[in-house]
Amino acid sequence: MDVQSYMHGVGRAARAASRELARADTAAKNSALEAMAAAIERDSARLLAANAEDVAEAQRKGLEPALVDRLVLTAKGVASMAQGLREIAQLPDPIGEVSGMAFRPSGIQVGRMRVPLGVIGIIYEARPNVTADAAGLCLKSGNAAILRGGSEAIRCNQAIAKCVREGLDTAGLPEAAVQVIETTDRAAVGELITMRDYVDVIVPRGGKGLIERISAESRIPVIKHLDGVCHVYIDDRADLDKAIRIADNAKTQRYGTCNTMETLLLHVAIAPLALPPLAQIYRDKGVELRGCDRARAIVKTMKPATEEDWYAEYLAPILSVRVVDHLDAAMEHIAVYGSQHTDAIVTEDYSRARRFLREVDSSSVMVNASTRFADGFEYGLGAEIGISTDKLHARGPVGLDGLTSLKYIVLGDGQIRA
Repeated sequence: MDVQSYMHGVGRAARAASRELARADTAAKNSALEAMAAAIERDSARLLAANAEDVAEAQRKGLEPALVDRLVLTAKGVASMAQGLREIAQLPDPIGEVSGMAFRPSGIQVGRMRVPLGVIGIIYEARPNVTADAAGLCLKSGNAAILRGGSEAIRCNQAIAKCVREGLDTAGLPEAAVQVIETTDRAAVGELITMRDYVDVIVPRGGKGLIERISAESRIPVIKHLDGVCHVYIDDRADLDKAIRIADNAKTQRYGTCNTMETLLLHVAIAPLALPPLAQIYRDKGVELRGCDRARAIVKTMKPATEEDWYAEYLAPILSVRVVDHLDAAMEHIAVYGSQHTDAIVTEDYSRARRFLREVDSSSVMVNASTRFADGFEYGLGAEIGISTDKLHARGPVGLDGLTSLKYIVLGDGQIRA
């Protein structure tokens, strides 16, 4: 295959489809989403069989167990994909929404209209459910999508793509509105991230190595986050039971997610009360603790933390622990070592909570809640294309609104500028 010719053909088709999608009405988009969901449910056995082949091949190649685990699709997972598409269909359509209309002294009205970004290229690894989620979100937000899944999921991704194309065709929308790249040649990624004439935004989803490469090499704007070094700070004015529940859940509910707590910070006055019961919980769940000297003086079995530990996104049952003197020290630690993803404070002090919300510069900042809530579904977005720690355009979980832009609109009645 001539990868360059193939990818440019995909790009041209996506650009043409994006113009059709931009004028598609909500009913047509919702009809396509419902038809996609029905096709996925009908073809569940075929999707699972394709996934089983992908998993077997991945195991033969000796892929890392964590990657194989993310690759596995179950019957429940297939049902969740279909349900996710139906939930997206139920969300309000953001396209064409007008806000801020106001009369100017000249008599014209000025406002802003929400519009699609155009063509979105999504590069992801392992998880086949991303194919359905990304297709649904891009479609509902009026964008054409070029999806390049990992080679380890090629069979399952193509099986899902067939269901997506069927849904688009049923609703009378162009099949090129969602294209799943058919080649496993890595050169396809290099082409995709440089096709400025055809692609408006790139969204990488995967490991840090993938995202670093895309960010460095892309000639197209990228929506991304590199690390999820998330913190929970337990203030001396925290409710102790609440703090223990939150610190437990933030670390142990799931280990391999980007919104899992990686460093626990405790005020020096509450550390002797909170650390022993938390250490017991973590010990029972097999979590290794690495702490500063003051933390280790309270929990003798804790390993010493190194400077590298404060920067670490473990994605594993390992937790760094630091005792700090006050709120400012906690926020300073987060500013130095954090990744601007998700950080939380546990406190009953309203003023300190407000300071934390205002001064911690992360895409999600929480009071008295687990960092595990940093998720598009939990935020009421229906689903997410990913999480952004950038400051321009979209920040935090990227749902339908994050896949759109705003343009100014002006309504007049013959006015001319003097």
